[in-house]
Amino acid sequence: MRIETDPEHGGRWTSLRAAGREWLWHRPEPRRPGVRPGDPFADAGGLEECVPTVRGTPDHGDAWSRPWRRGADGTETADCPDFRISRLIRTDGDGAVADYRLTAEPGYRFLWAAHALLDLASGARIGIRDGAPVRRYPDGGARWTPCSWPAGLDRLGPDDGTAVGAIVDTPQVEVHDGPAVLRMAVEAEGQPVSVALWRNLGGFPGHTPYRSVGVEPMLGRVFGLAAAGDADAALVPPGGEVRWRLTVTAHTTRTETPVQKKER
Repeated sequence: MRIETDPEHGGRWTSLRAAGREWLWHRPEPRRPGVRPGDPFADAGGLEECVPTVRGTPDHGDAWSRPWRRGADGTETADCPDFRISRLIRTDGDGAVADYRLTAEPGYRFLWAAHALLDLASGARIGIRDGAPVRRYPDGGARWTPCSWPAGLDRLGPDDGTAVGAIVDTPQVEVHDGPAVLRMAVEAEGQPVSVALWRNLGGFPGHTPYRSVGVEPMLGRVFGLAAAGDADAALVPPGGEVRWRLTVTAHTTRTETPVQKKER
């Protein structure tokens, strides 16, 4: 596994290469290199660190528009008005571990999402345990409706002009695209964890829609911090810091040829 990041431009993950392929989707966005805090979100793809919110103000959080600095040990850090966030990414064979730390005043509430936009074919499948609770968001809506996985969200198809968001009550997810499998899992002691999905099949934005699929391990259970209930956001404890871990692994599975299927 090979991971590349861009600390100077918001700490974005620009490459996640494993199982013989590049997983991250990208799009041309000339505004991205010059963004400043307070600018509208500039969607260039990759994996953005969304904190302290995903939707809302500031859109996609406060860290994506600020420079990060890289220390001698590889730790990357961003300073935001109300918090400091740092991460250390280590790769080993077919896997990677990203250890995070956020420091802020005790009682500070936040959301975090590894906003990974993936380059997936129309036949790709999202693997989550059946029956997991789902909060389904129509695009642009702050309100959600409850349902259970898969609820028609597990299989991608061709562009159909829809855009749907969802947050699933699970700490892990698998993405199956042909023979390649990507697995992501998040763990954070004492904090709410989930996986967010952004299933945009050419339905967003309204004036110039494009296709993008987000699979996003997160702390919290809502897209917007302003809408978070008591148990819907991460909470900084008396010690002043929250630590969590994102694990990413990838492998390929054996696939049968049409001749092999016929013989079987």
